Amino acid sequence: MIIDIHAHTYPENIVKKVVQRMETVSGSRIDADGTPSGLVASMENAGIDYSVFLPVATNPKQVGRLNAQAVQIMERYGGQGLISFAAVHPDTEHLKDIMRGIRQAGLKGVKIHPDYQETYFDDIRYMNILDAASEQGLFVLTHAGMDEVYPEEVHCDVERILKVIETVKSENLILAHMGGWQMWEDVKKYVCGAPVYFDTAFSLTGTVSVENTGVYGSMLDDSRFVELVRKHGVDHVLFGSDTPWSSQQENVEWVLGCSLTEQEKEKILGENAAGMLGIFL
Repeated sequence: MIIDIHAHTYPENIVKKVVQRMETVSGSRIDADGTPSGLVASMENAGIDYSVFLPVATNPKQVGRLNAQAVQIMERYGGQGLISFAAVHPDTEHLKDIMRGIRQAGLKGVKIHPDYQETYFDDIRYMNILDAASEQGLFVLTHAGMDEVYPEEVHCDVERILKVIETVKSENLILAHMGGWQMWEDVKKYVCGAPVYFDTAFSLTGTVSVENTGVYGSMLDDSRFVELVRKHGVDHVLFGSDTPWSSQQENVEWVLGCSLTEQEKEKILGENAAGMLGIFL
């Protein structure tokens, strides 16, 4: 079984506008078309059984609408393997009630994005989100490290991650992009071994435009990836692609071809996420 813990879809009435803006700003080019049906087609092509798509609220007024859309998409495409986390914003009011409603709707977690939400990760509002999510047994998946759309200011760096880990005793935190995109040396030194999950999204394959973003890094190679996985612990690493911004098929092939053992690959590609999401293998 293969589970992609980090995917994106957009409502069909706005997907072209969103994709065009993101491609122009970041220099990336999408692999799938960004729609739920496009994600299903990508999964079939890559041999992926389930994909978790992650709505992001850039203002608190969007939260209710995005979560209602997430439920609708799951109702329509759940039989084809689509699962959704919920959106939440640091300025969301009645947070505990919102988290309770998210759990009751059958969603397994929430997505936050400190850069897009213009809030530093160690802000008390994010810590409140982690606390409220833990009370409901929900996971919190956060963008971590640089973002190629907004590389000039990092809102979730290693120092802030460590502060949150020390302050909030949550074991339900997922740090996207192998703990911090383009900050992997610091992640290896300071975050590996902490009680958090990493996902592999946009860390193994994908395109970074130096011209558009000024980002001069590259993706992880085999040896650096294997070192990170083993230092952190393979039981806390989850497969993610960041589709449509990176190819699901290419990411699956990359993991299958890397130097980890077959058992380690199976854990990353599906077993770890299946246990978290309550999916029976």
